[in-house]
Amino acid sequence: MAFRLVPDFRPFLAAATAAAALLAAAPLRADTPQPQKAEIEKIVHDYLIANPEVIREAIDELERREKVAEADSRSRAVDKTADKLFNSAAQAVIGNPSGDVTLVEFFDYNCGYCKRALDDLAKLVDGDPKLRVVLKDFPVLGQGSTEAAEIATALRLQLKPEKFYAFHRKLLGTRGPIGKAQALAVAKELGADAARLEKDAKSDETRAALRESAELADSLNLSGTPSWVLGKEVIVGAVGFQQLKSKIDNTRKCGKSVC
Repeated sequence: MAFRLVPDFRPFLAAATAAAALLAAAPLRADTPQPQKAEIEKIVHDYLIANPEVIREAIDELERREKVAEADSRSRAVDKTADKLFNSAAQAVIGNPSGDVTLVEFFDYNCGYCKRALDDLAKLVDGDPKLRVVLKDFPVLGQGSTEAAEIATALRLQLKPEKFYAFHRKLLGTRGPIGKAQALAVAKELGADAARLEKDAKSDETRAALRESAELADSLNLSGTPSWVLGKEVIVGAVGFQQLKSKIDNTRKCGKSVC
């Protein structure tokens, strides 16, 4: 998955959590004598040294709680942004436009994991005549990604969905860095008006579409690509064909990605 790196402070937080839990068992009053404070602190220190697995257990529990909280937060965000997320006019739709299940993908044309997931998406679309797929440009990997997203967004105004899908597959499957030149070349192959495309790529409509996609990604707390939305669930990463298919099948079966 393509993403921005941030420092991981969880081990330190977990150690502090473990220490706090032990101190909670013997709370210190404000007027606790200094010798007693020192003794309690030594007990906590010695316990953690003798039982370092407590820190690992605290990290695991912290991660579990974070995942639950994040999933709940994202589910609420999906509810709040559902109309723009699933039915915006500023998006590309492939597969069956009237399908009974909608899968949303946030992607970047320079994302290696998105390239890997392209075959999974193609298998899903080709093998499921009732699947509707919404493509959301989320250029997180630099200027080239932004330029490619601008061309792709403008191209929707010229090409029918099936031709746009052909553009998407060809460009995402291109080796090496992708930017404006590569996107324009593929668009021309498919019969696009290059002059109009370059103009539309810088239009207010294109800027608004990409801004909407970025705002949706922020509301869902997405940090990279590919990321998917199915029902109320956000699925992060190139999780593979089988996992996506299973979740789609479950959505049809019980209305949720996990029955």
